[in-house]
Amino acid sequence: MGSFKGHALPGSFFLIAGIWWTGKHSLWSATRRNKNIGSTRLSSRASQRRLEIIEGSVIVFFSVVGMLAEQFLAAGPRFQLYDFGEKHWDGLMNWQHTTMYLFFGLSAVVSLILHTTEAAPLTFDRLMLAVAFFNEGFLFLYHLHGRSMLDVHVHQLLLYAIFGGAFVSFLEVFHRGNIILELLRCTLTLLQGSWFWQIGFVLYPPRGPDWDLTDHSNMMFITMCFSWHLAFAMLLVSVLHCTVSYVVRSRLKRTPPMEMGLLKPRERDPESEDENL
Repeated sequence: MGSFKGHALPGSFFLIAGIWWTGKHSLWSATRRNKNIGSTRLSSRASQRRLEIIEGSVIVFFSVVGMLAEQFLAAGPRFQLYDFGEKHWDGLMNWQHTTMYLFFGLSAVVSLILHTTEAAPLTFDRLMLAVAFFNEGFLFLYHLHGRSMLDVHVHQLLLYAIFGGAFVSFLEVFHRGNIILELLRCTLTLLQGSWFWQIGFVLYPPRGPDWDLTDHSNMMFITMCFSWHLAFAMLLVSVLHCTVSYVVRSRLKRTPPMEMGLLKPRERDPESEDENL
């Protein structure tokens, strides 16, 4: 993580997740809202479960990639936690980032279990996602000791997005399928992703002069940048949501009414719990 690439990697993961969640939740919200017009196989329970299984599998894969990258790239600790020869902890920063990836991987594993079995209520996946976000923030909160002023500040700003995502995910446990909460989580996830990239450019600029990490004016500017990143995330989520909603409504208007009769009975059940995946 102590490099530009080390911040670009999780930033890319969160950007991809935010865009994917925005499209997925917008699609399902649009099909629910326009179910009086028609129906599509994308809105069926089976299709929703398949998408959740694919999503969980991809998150598990990326989590494993992130953990291996932290352990083996750029002189990582290679799963050695304590150096008995030097008598000190080895690569604690890498271990903290590995733990962050681990919890998101565990959240995805729980989601896979819930959508392939009837082991627990479906809302349990949102609870595990909230725990993963909270653990990420908890680790970063105690990750800043002895750093320069601007270094600490950019990471503190990141905590707003992380703990915000944890809180919203926790609210979804009790209000599953609420499109406002879902889009807010997407916005905060995108904010995390873009801000990880921003931290990389500030602390490890690939080109140009280094930032003065003790200059208060840089703190003021970077705080303003955080607001710009938030505006960008809100705009992107709004555009994606409106685009998906428009495409779904246009598609359903062109769907022949007889197509409803071709769907299997279990796929036509609009009141099932799985409709709010």
